[in-house]
Order: sequence, then C-alpha cells, then structure tokens
Amino acid sequence: MNQGTTQSVLIVDDEPDIRELLSLTLERMGLASHCAATLQEARHQLQQRTPDLCLTDMRLPDGNGISLVELIQREYPDLPVAVITAHGSVETAISALKGGAFDFISKPIELERLRSLVQTALKLPRRSANTAANGARLQLVGQSPAMQSLRQQIRKLARSQAPVHIHGESGVGKEVVARLIHAEGPRAEGPFIAVNCGAIPPELMESEFFGHLKGSFTGASRDKQGLFQAAEGGTLFLDEIAELPLPMQVKLLRAIQEKAVRPVGAQSEQATDIRLLSATHRHLASEVEAGRFRNDLFYRINVIDLHIPALREHREDLPQLVEVLLLRLGASEAVRLTPSALSTLQDYAFPGNVRELENMLERALALAEGSSIDTGDLQLQGHQTSRGHPNHTGSGAVPAESDPEMQRTLDAAASTPPPLTAARGDLDGYMNAIERQVLTSTIETCGGNKTAAARELGISFRSLRYRLQKLGLDD
Repeated sequence: MNQGTTQSVLIVDDEPDIRELLSLTLERMGLASHCAATLQEARHQLQQRTPDLCLTDMRLPDGNGISLVELIQREYPDLPVAVITAHGSVETAISALKGGAFDFISKPIELERLRSLVQTALKLPRRSANTAANGARLQLVGQSPAMQSLRQQIRKLARSQAPVHIHGESGVGKEVVARLIHAEGPRAEGPFIAVNCGAIPPELMESEFFGHLKGSFTGASRDKQGLFQAAEGGTLFLDEIAELPLPMQVKLLRAIQEKAVRPVGAQSEQATDIRLLSATHRHLASEVEAGRFRNDLFYRINVIDLHIPALREHREDLPQLVEVLLLRLGASEAVRLTPSALSTLQDYAFPGNVRELENMLERALALAEGSSIDTGDLQLQGHQTSRGHPNHTGSGAVPAESDPEMQRTLDAAASTPPPLTAARGDLDGYMNAIERQVLTSTIETCGGNKTAAARELGISFRSLRYRLQKLGLDD
C-alpha cells in the first residue's frame, strides 16, 4: 500500500490520449498517477512503488491485460486491478474477472463510471491474509478443511466486483456467505439487500426490482424505490434466483448488462452501482438444459461459482456449531449436549443442514430438563432415544410395549389415521394429525391427567406440554 498521504494509481495503456484522459480525471479526484505503455514498463513501475490501484487496458503491445492481472494476483494480492475492455467484449471482461480483476470498464470510457469504480476500489481494506482470516473466523463457524477453504474463497471474492453465484443445499447458509462477501469488501459501508425471488408474486416483480412511478398502474399511489435502487453503493443478493419466471429473467439480464434500470412508468433508465450476488439450491446448468433458465443470464451471474458444503461434509465442526447455536438461541453457557446426544448428531444425515440443526436445538432447549440436552430431546426420527429406552431411569416412564392397556390405547388411536392422500403436499399437517390423535386419546384414557399421560407416553411433562402447545391443544 502507498504510505504517502496521496493515493496513487498505475495506468497501463499504449494509447497516449487514454493515459492523459485517465491521468487528468484522477488528478481532479486528488489522486496521483503513474503511467506505463507496455507490460514490461508496468512490471518495472510495480517494482519501484506499489500503487493503491491499477487500471490496465486489455490489449498491450507485448501481451494482454490478463497477464498483468495474474501477475498482480500472485505478487501483489492486496492491489486491486481493473481492466479496460473494448465495447461489447463481454467474454473478455468475464475472463478478466475470473482471473482476479476487481472490475472492468468498457471503451469509450464514461468518466462518471470511472470515478465510481476508482472510489469503490480505493475503499478496499488493506489487510494481511491472517487478519482477514481471523475476521472471517469470528463469523464463519468451523475449523474443518472445507470451512477453511470456504473462508479463503470468501476473502478472495470480497476483493472483486464480479457477480458470484452461491449454490448448495437448502439450509447450508448461503445468505451468511453472501453477507460475509459483502462485509469483507469495499462496499461494507453500503446496504446489503437480500430478496427471496420465490416469494415475490410474478405480477409485482418488475416493480419490486426496478421501482415504479406514481400513476404508472392501478394502485401506484406514489413513487416507489426498487431493490436495485435500495442497494445503491452496496450489494444486492438474489436468493433462489432459479424461481424467476423467464420474462423477468430477460429484464434482469438487461439490468446487469447495462448497469441501469428503468422504473415502471419511466421514460429513461437510471444508472445503478451495485454488487450482484445470487444463490439457489437448484442445479442451474440443469435448469438451463430444461429450458427453465436463460443461458445468457446464467452466463452473466455465474462468472464465479461458489459451492457451500453440506453439513454432513464437515461433521467435525458439529461440536463447535452446537456451542455457537445454543448461545445464539439464548441458552446459558452451562447448557451442553450429553455425549450420547452428540454421538447421535454425528450419525445423523442432516438433510436440512445447519438450519435443521438450529431448529433441532431450539426444540431441544424447550424439551430438556436442567442443563443437559439428551438424545430424546433431539427427537430424531429413525433413532432410538434414551428417554424412550426401557433402561432409562430419568423420568420413570414405562414404555408402551410393556403396558398392555397403554398399547391398546395407542392401537385405537392409530386404527383410524387420516387417509394417506391427506399427506400429499402437507406431510407436516398429516403427521400433526396423527400426533394429535395419540395425545388426545392418551389424555382421555388418563382422565384428563396430563402428568399421567406424559408418564404413559414415556416423555417428560415438559415435553408433553410443548407438543400440546405446538398443536394448539394446550387449553
């Protein structure tokens, strides 16, 4: 980093007029500039002094800008480099971004766009790799190789303005990763706007994304700012982008390409300055093949692909994750999982990943007695729970299979379950209906005595109360 009070920019271009235009613009911004006409001169300049930013043309007499980008990535990793491309050279710009360029600007150069790019680049934090890693570690839980690799990728991507597509199974924490990319980059002081594309009705999408003017359609009683405008100077995170209908995909593609949007009812476009991140749990390439997602949009948002590992791929992080999540849920530091409960979690597949783990722990906190969370409190389907085991002495419960009267009660409750067709599209509702039958039948058999009913079912009174509240039967 330049240690002087005036920040400097290295300009690499073989056209004297371009170098002069850039130098004058930077000078008016209060920045010093140094120029080079070839790759060789640029290398020499870098050896003499390390600037705060490098602007390089893609076509140079002795090579191309990609070579310079790669050199800077290797030897000056803290130095942002932006490339100048010919108008319409999308493939070239994307190649530069994948190579590690901070951003790109097309010829003819728009000075306002140039100023915005330079100001954003100079906001990049200049930190050592260790400092950056420590900062990420405070927010991204786990020390497994998979998580350490993810931290490194986040740290690198944060220093770029390239569109990043984050993919992974539901519940892995795609939005958490998007927020880290934002927080580690030069736009950290700007807004982070997250939107679930699948939650917006199709007829409202254009207005939600681009805004609208008063009177532009029935019900438009005032001007409205869109998501692109709300994210100005910051990051726009489009979660579940695969849910966008094809007509909206066309409009989104234009907004990304032109870096401008036109509000509904407006006659002209408005320039936008955002970092675009997107995510989905679907496989976008398959969606493209199936014709449900535009190939050109996929090409633009998938400049850099970031995969988030599933929880089962880094099980060694479970103990630390559990500890952090329990504290986040408001548990005291004394609350711990028993060795049996932790072992059960290690064997579980976690189809819902970290989100499922958090929901599981929240439920277990409500069911657990004291400061220990046991296997039974986790309520994992398909696992034998310690609270239901005949040898368990904690609750004094008698399992149903050892009590003929109780077994008859359960058999009666299960003899007329809801039809299987009721489970289609509403499995949770179907399972709740069966549980409701079992609970109400058992309480009736026990004469309305809930303590006795809990004992008959082999669960704690606290667990019974939780289940009744969940099903709306607590009265």
